[in-house]
Order: sequence, then C-alpha cells, then structure tokens
Amino acid sequence: MEGYENWYSTAGRRADLLEKALLKRLLAAFPKAKSALEVGCGTGHFTRWLANLGLEVIGLDLSAAMLREAIRTRDHPYVRGNTVALPFGTDSFDLVAMITTLEFTVDPRLALIEVLRVARNGLILGVLNRQSRLGQRLRDEGGPVWSQGRFFSPHELIHQVHGAAGVRELRVIWQTTLWPLWPGALPLPWGGFIGMAVRLL
Repeated sequence: MEGYENWYSTAGRRADLLEKALLKRLLAAFPKAKSALEVGCGTGHFTRWLANLGLEVIGLDLSAAMLREAIRTRDHPYVRGNTVALPFGTDSFDLVAMITTLEFTVDPRLALIEVLRVARNGLILGVLNRQSRLGQRLRDEGGPVWSQGRFFSPHELIHQVHGAAGVRELRVIWQTTLWPLWPGALPLPWGGFIGMAVRLL
C-alpha cells in the first residue's frame, strides 16, 4: 500500500497534477457544496485533496488494507463499505466523487445508481479513457490489476450516467487530460483521463 501512495509523488506526479487541475475545474460547477463522499478512496489520496479544498469529506473503500493506510496517513473519517450498498441515507452528501473507481466495479450501472442516491447536488467522476493511448497501454502492459479494469470512452461514460441519473440529471460537463501532447484539458475523446461533472436536479 505504501508503494501505491508513493506513485503519486514519483512516476505518477505529472498525471496527478493534471488530473487534480481538471477535477478542480469541474468542482467549480458546485460552488455551494460543503460535504463530499469519495467512493473507492483507496489510501485516501484524493480524500485528503478534497479536504484541503475545504470540503467536509468522508472516504469509503471496500479494502481493509487500503483503509488502514488511509487512516495511518491522515485523520479524516474513513468507512469500509461496498459501492453498490453504501451505508448512508439518500441525499447524505452534497457531492460524491469516484476517481479511478468505476473501472473496477462489478456492475458500473448499479454503482452509479447507488452513488447518485446519496448525492444531493452531483457527482464528480475521474475515469481512464478506453479510447486513449494511455488506456490501451495500461490494459496491455499494466499488470493484473489494470487488465481487469473496464475502461470507458467519454460517450460510453455519458451513456452510463444518463441511464443511472434519469430525470435527476441536469447537466453533464466533461473534459480529458491531453498530456503529453498538451498540458491541459479539453472536451476531446482521446485524452487519457476523463473528468466528468454530473449536476443533479
């Protein structure tokens, strides 16, 4: 677990900075949000980041080993739980975030329905793009974890969100990170990391 966390400050530092920059822009779609739940928080890397942005955040993960590392690293609240059966009531949080988590759920549609259930204002998604060179490389060379992931294209992800949100969906905003071609993000379908904000009625 320590190696997982160290990746963000070594080989993954560039990707981490670009992904956070994109996600921060998407968070601007929810200016009144105060509370958040990060589903699939792992070691708490993005949970801590969301807290540093001023949100009251809880991290949730199914892995006891990941949560032990998260708790050791910082004192934010962490809960063990399953993405498709969250231990929270309806509309418990202003926002829910899922960052590189949806790819590893058994049933993405059920997972999205459940996280949207506990979200009052919306959802922030960070998903690896199936149509990108990065997505292809991770599937082919990334080892057993990445080979089991179910990556999405931006349009596939939008379709999943439409089906899960139904009449609650107000607006979907998305962009992809374009590094190494360009150090920014645009709504182009072949960037490596998809950031998506789903605003709810």
